[in-house]
Amino acid sequence: MQQQYQSCIAACNACADACDTCSTACLQEDDVKMMARCIALDIDCAQLCRLAAAMMARNSEFAAALCQVCAQVCQACGDECAKHQASHCQDCAAACRRCAEACRQMDAAA
Repeated sequence: MQQQYQSCIAACNACADACDTCSTACLQEDDVKMMARCIALDIDCAQLCRLAAAMMARNSEFAAALCQVCAQVCQACGDECAKHQASHCQDCAAACRRCAEACRQMDAAA
């Protein structure tokens, strides 16, 4: 595994965990319908982050391209989560923003 991927892999894994936590907690909210977009983006973001981390770990020739998409999805997820006051949403928004930045840096370095 290339050294340059280390911080991005860590950010992707942390983001995926935060998204899983957020989506599970959102499903427990009183108004789940209001959280529908947040939940859907959490699921997409978590899966994409895990795929990006795996591709970087394998040094895939497509890792940088996937990180570009991952940054876009993380940004969208973070923006949506930031709209909600629940602590799990705010924590997820912060993790998504950190991951989006790490993916942008990784893509730029590639």
